[in-house]
Amino acid sequence: MSRGDHVDMGHPVHNPNIVGFTDAEINEKPVKVKWNSMGPGIVAAATGVGAADLVATLTAGSRYGYALMWAVVLGVIFKIVLVEGVGRYYLSTGKTIFQGWRTLGVWTSWYFGIYIIIWGFVYGATAMSSVALPLATLFPVVDSKVFAIASGLIGMGLVWLNKYNLIEKLMTVLIGIMFITVLWSAFLTAPNIGDILTGLIPRIPEEDGAMFYVLGLAGGVGGTITLAAYGYWLREKGWNRPKWMKVMRYDNAVSYSLTGIFVIATMIMGVELLHSAGLAISAGDEGLLDVGNVLAERYGEAYSYVFLIGFFAASFSSLLGVWHGVSLMFADFWTNFRKPADSLDQDDAPSLRSKPARFYLIWLTILPMSLLFLDRPIFLILLYGTLGALFMPFLAVTLLILNNQKRLVPSQFRNNWVHNGLLGITALVFVVLGASELVKAVSPLFGG
Repeated sequence: MSRGDHVDMGHPVHNPNIVGFTDAEINEKPVKVKWNSMGPGIVAAATGVGAADLVATLTAGSRYGYALMWAVVLGVIFKIVLVEGVGRYYLSTGKTIFQGWRTLGVWTSWYFGIYIIIWGFVYGATAMSSVALPLATLFPVVDSKVFAIASGLIGMGLVWLNKYNLIEKLMTVLIGIMFITVLWSAFLTAPNIGDILTGLIPRIPEEDGAMFYVLGLAGGVGGTITLAAYGYWLREKGWNRPKWMKVMRYDNAVSYSLTGIFVIATMIMGVELLHSAGLAISAGDEGLLDVGNVLAERYGEAYSYVFLIGFFAASFSSLLGVWHGVSLMFADFWTNFRKPADSLDQDDAPSLRSKPARFYLIWLTILPMSLLFLDRPIFLILLYGTLGALFMPFLAVTLLILNNQKRLVPSQFRNNWVHNGLLGITALVFVVLGASELVKAVSPLFGG
């Protein structure tokens, strides 16, 4: 196959005969940051925070009050560090994150290929079910499976159009709805500001299981494969050369800071609605329905509807972001995993018009619908949990290596001691969390 057969000419970045950027491109005058210089970060943040993350935060608040608020803040810092690392590698080398992984050896392709196939199949059903839950509660006469299937097909249709600006605008609206509804719900509870500030002091409650929640809040909220998709959204936005570095950092920091405020509001609800009343919520996404019921009992039915709309926005934004970003990642993987690592150039990453991307869209949407009617196969669940536990450590450790590579990354964009320190801490937390999740994922095999 010739180079022009697979290059996405709709996204020219630089001379396709040059691997990396020219000195002129590296030294271009940086684009000026404006207050509204945002886009890909909003998409990444909205995608990363879904219903499961809200349940985890609510549960932590209901169990430990504000004692773990500091872990939420730490988690936001971790996400900013990781996503900045992904964006910086892309903008400084002209290579996508997958193409960077390829430089570390063929094992990365085997791991990522297996992971993205299994993850997509199981996540597809999970995402559609999550969107259906609040809709089925708001409109109980309609079977939840109808909402689940419709949400998957609508998401696939929107992404199939291959119009990034449309996706970004929709995601901005959805995260706005999430933000307003959850902040409003938190404000209703009249939280104690002094207790919140006290919760920012790092400490671990003595109760059993507290460390698990510390790691989960610090490492799990908003942390999925979508963090690695950030570079692909930069490319779709047109932020594709080193001159966009400052804009990328602003976009990332502001977007995840807003996400942090959103998650803090969720914890406030967990404390003020559940912890203060000694209430527990169901496991899984159903827990958010419990919160809606508590709001209805305490403040009136209308407030429950407002929260359920926010629940829908969080779930559908995650579905839409995954359908878009992870399909781009799969297309890059399928196009490039058989090529020599040194031959890969950013221009080799195909668009959503490509056959691999559209295959993965179908894989995410159509095949997982079977899981909506059947109990999900235990083997798939175990494999999904195992690979999922290993992905975030994989991302953190590989970023630590990639952004220190002298032969690929220009000196002004390599990690400094601050980057290395923060990435090292982040990698350590994810390795510990991953090991814990791995044990939990495989324990059913041993009767655990």
